[in-house]
Formats: sequence, C-alpha cells, structure tokens
Amino acid sequence: MAPKYAPSLRSRLAPLLLFLQTGFIIISAFFFEIENNINLKKDYFINVYPAFQDVNVMVILGFGFFSTFLVRYGLSSSGFNLLVAAMATQWAIILNGIESCYTRGKIKVDLKSILVAEMCAASALIAIGPMQGKSSPVQLILVALMEVSGFILSEWLLRVLLEVRPLSSIMLLHIFGAFFGLTLTWILYRKGSNQGFEKEKVDKKSGLFSMLGTVFIWMFWPTFNSVLVDERYPGRKLEAVCSTYLALAVSAVTAAALSVFSSPRGKLNLIQIQSCILAGGVAVGVPISVVHHPWEAMAIGFTAAIISTIGFKYLKIHMLLAFECHDTCAVLSTHGLPGLLGWLAHFLLQMKDYSDHTLAVRFAMFHICTLCIIISVSLSMGILTGLLLKWNFWRPPQNNKCFDDQAYWVVRECRDAEMLCSYYLERQIHKHVFWTSNFCLLQFPNLAVRK
Repeated sequence: MAPKYAPSLRSRLAPLLLFLQTGFIIISAFFFEIENNINLKKDYFINVYPAFQDVNVMVILGFGFFSTFLVRYGLSSSGFNLLVAAMATQWAIILNGIESCYTRGKIKVDLKSILVAEMCAASALIAIGPMQGKSSPVQLILVALMEVSGFILSEWLLRVLLEVRPLSSIMLLHIFGAFFGLTLTWILYRKGSNQGFEKEKVDKKSGLFSMLGTVFIWMFWPTFNSVLVDERYPGRKLEAVCSTYLALAVSAVTAAALSVFSSPRGKLNLIQIQSCILAGGVAVGVPISVVHHPWEAMAIGFTAAIISTIGFKYLKIHMLLAFECHDTCAVLSTHGLPGLLGWLAHFLLQMKDYSDHTLAVRFAMFHICTLCIIISVSLSMGILTGLLLKWNFWRPPQNNKCFDDQAYWVVRECRDAEMLCSYYLERQIHKHVFWTSNFCLLQFPNLAVRK
C-alpha cells in the first residue's frame, strides 16, 4: 500500500535539491577560485590526495553502510547518507570560505578546503543518526544545512573569542553532532516510540553490511584524526596516526569483552560492538594534539570503550523512557560520551604540564568555556531546527511507514510480489487458494484492507 505522503518527494524534495544546487553553482561561478599556488609545491598533491581519498571513503562508504543495520532501511540509510554528504560538503565549502571571500574577494578551493568541508559534513552525518528511519529526505537535507551552519559558527566563535586552533576546534564535531541530533529527537519525539517501531529490526544480512561500514571507518580513522596536523612536523602526524590506531585497537578488544559480559547469554552483540569499537577513535581525536605517549592513547581507548558499552546498554533505553529521545543509531554512546571523554582527557593532559597555579586556573576556565560554547550552539541550533521541522509542510512519514525503504524508493521485487499476491487474492485462481491467501496476508498485511 502506498504511503500517504509519497507525493511529497516530487513536490518538495526535487524542487529543494534543484534550488539549492542551482544556488551553489551560481555562487561558485562568481566566487570560487582554484588555488594555483600549490603547483609550486611539488609534493603537495602526492601528500594530500591519499588523505583526501581516505577521508572520502570513510565519510561516504563508512558512514553510508554503518547505519544499514535496519532490515528494511538499507537503501535509505546509504543513499540518503550520500545525498546529505554531497550537499553538506558544498555548503561547508561556501561557509568556510566566507572569511577568504571577505579579504580576497574569492573563495579558495583546494584539496585541503574540501577535506575540512567533508569533516564538517561528517558532523552532519552524526547528527542525522538519531533521526534515521523517522524523517523524510527533505527533513534530512534541512538538518544537514542547519547543522553545518551551526558547527561552522561554533568553530568561528572558538577561533575568534578563545583563539582555539583549527585542529582542536574541528575535532569537537563529535560532541556537536551528537547533541544536535539528540536535541532534534527530543523535539520531534513520536508518541508510541517507547513501544518500539514495527520495522525497526535487525537481521544477519543487514548486520553484515553495517559491520562492513564499521570496518571501513575503523581502518581510515587514523587519517581522519591526523589529516589536519601541521605537515611541517611529520613527527606529530606520525604520533597522531599511531595514537589513533592504538586507541582503536584497545577499544575494539575491550568492547568485545564487555559485550560478552553484558549479554545475558554470554554472546557478542553485533550492533553494540560496531558502535563501541569506534569509541577509541572518537575519544582520542579530541586531544590528539596533546597525546604524546602510547599508553595515554591506549588508556583513552580503554576508558572510551567502557563508557560507550555502558551507554549503549543502559543509557539508550533510559534516554527514550525518561527524556523521550529515540536515538536510532546510538550516537550518544558512539560519539557523544567518547567525545566528552576526549575533552576531559585533553583537559587533564594539558593541566599536568602547568606548574604555575594561575596559568592552570586560566587554562581550566578557557577549556570549560570551549565546551560550553560547543554545547550551547549545538543545543540552540538543534532546538531551532527541531521547531522548523515540526511544521507539517515537510510531510514526515507516518509511524507505520518509518524504517521502510518503500516509502521513498522503487523496490521492484517487493512491489511485484505484492501485486502478484493481490492478483491471487482478488481472483483466487491458484489451486491452493487457502495456502496462497494466508501466505500473502502474512507477507503483506495491508492487502487485507485493500481486499
């Protein structure tokens, strides 16, 4: 049975995408400029392009398959991920280039600017995680545009007010994206979510594809954390890569052990593991500029896996029951809590280097203000976006159409099977009429209403 709001894709999604893309093309025609001075650096392309490839694979392929664990939402999770990433990256290039446009009259475009824009887009992909399956693609596009705008605004405030370095400010994307997404789920809470959605299920095949995305993210996370480290100091970049790998390795082993301990049957939980093995990369990315010893990275990865596992096991259900936040992809335990742990680790590792009490207090206030700005802007923009999306004009899916690809995609095989069953039920020409009717009604309950 076709969803009630199916025509909204034609009347809303297509005009919105064409309008935005036309606007981006016009802006690029007047203000974009390819940076040509990099041709003077012989090794620039050789050094930067592999990192660009790694981050691109992680954002598009890794995040795209990461959320395909839902049985009937695989096309939407991977397809909408690509759509959101493409739009958010273009928008981030424009917003990041406003300062350059003001001083030079042009927005500089090179591999480094696209890399930074993709990292901003990654924060938008984190933010739509809690909304997966419950939002239309039009809503997801709006969320991405608002989230990227808010994140770049917070990053600008950190640079201007507190003079935070770009590496430290951008790595707070996990905290910003997680709290932005959780705020949206709180405002857009659906009645009956605590009962569970009919199609919010996981099976072996969808879990395998989801684990594939997790593996890609896990493999390329060292590049993601080290890509913004100053190239003039190869030793620091090597430290960042090694620290990220060690943190990821420790978090993977720890998450597997804790998953067995927390299971009533003493078995591994696939969805829990794929969320928690990434916690080490998230946590160590925030203080990556001050992590200089292997044991520090390993301790951060170990602690991050513990916090993430506990959060996945207990906080997800409590957030739903107590705060009415239905977090589909568990971004709180995957990105939010490890990101806060990374902020705390940065604070402690930096504080131990201060022997002067006055300087230590000043740095503490500075570091706390950094977190307050990030969370304040995240919550404010999340509330603003949530109020915008509550407008019924965007046609959100009904509860019985949530987590279902057929609401937005042409699923040929399922549609043909449904039409065939409908044909059998209406004419009852099959020799095994009773068996066919019961099978069709079991597979497609809506046919009973149609009949």
